[in-house]
Amino acid sequence: MPTIAVLAFDGMAPFEFGCVVEIFGLPRPELHVPWYDLKVCAETTEPLRVVGGFTMRAAHGLDVLASADTVIVPGVPDVRGQVSEDLVRALRAAHERGARMVSICSGAFALAAAGLLDGREAATHWKYADLLQRRFPAVSVNASVLYVDDGDVLTSAGSAAGLDLLIHLVRADHGPGVANTVARRLVIAPHREGGQAQFVESAVTPVEDDGPVARAMEWALANLTEPISVGGLARVARMSERSFIRHFRRRTGTSPLRWVNFQRVSASLPMLESTTVPVEEIAAAVGFDSPVTFRHHFSRAMRTSPSAYRRAFNGSSRAQGRVVALGPGSRTA
Repeated sequence: MPTIAVLAFDGMAPFEFGCVVEIFGLPRPELHVPWYDLKVCAETTEPLRVVGGFTMRAAHGLDVLASADTVIVPGVPDVRGQVSEDLVRALRAAHERGARMVSICSGAFALAAAGLLDGREAATHWKYADLLQRRFPAVSVNASVLYVDDGDVLTSAGSAAGLDLLIHLVRADHGPGVANTVARRLVIAPHREGGQAQFVESAVTPVEDDGPVARAMEWALANLTEPISVGGLARVARMSERSFIRHFRRRTGTSPLRWVNFQRVSASLPMLESTTVPVEEIAAAVGFDSPVTFRHHFSRAMRTSPSAYRRAFNGSSRAQGRVVALGPGSRTA
């Protein structure tokens, strides 16, 4: 059986750790494939405090983690803290042996501290993405996707996105049939569309600072339903177009029109979440010249479609009492 080592640590949140145990720790003889030998590893033999008011003790140390076929780091105690030298050595040793290295949520900070993400694209929870990029500039942080598979190193976004990555590991090892069966047992989708961009707490908010670029941004936010051009924004800022584009990019990291389109997408979210207004009307209400343009920019920003976003976040739009395909013996939801 392939060995999977999952790191346990003091102050650990149980959800991500529990996902690993649920998928890889339960015996599944009915699947008729060699399942996994899960090892819980820690830096200490002392009891570990777990968020929620209980303790646990790991059966194995970092030597077992360093020798595993797959190593999973479900988080770190402190995203601003230092990863211990012992753990860094164990992670590097596992990787040098050819182990598959996996992180969930803030676990990416441990892989980054070991240098395993240098020159690679990596995912983490969207609220940690900027910090991960600042602390480890050699990493290319992708704050939009649910997970990144870079071959021997795989990283996922926050919490539940770890399930997406873990099912992906099962799919890679045993094929889609086995992965779909495990997903059905967990009552989750074997593959989710979209990315974590749809879960980021984004909204159209006032511009807090002052200056010509901020003045143009405030004007744009107040006139999203109107046609907006770079020339018009530059006139509001009382700058030449070339100078305005340069200053705007320096301030925001993006182009003026891309920023405007993102603000329009953000303005559409409350309508998708709380109303049944047709997508075509929402597109017009937030200033897009056509539903096609709206869908294009929405998908680009949110990594999903307006309709899929509505199905996920609008409770009033979800069908009640529909039959959900959970496999044999499916029941009415």
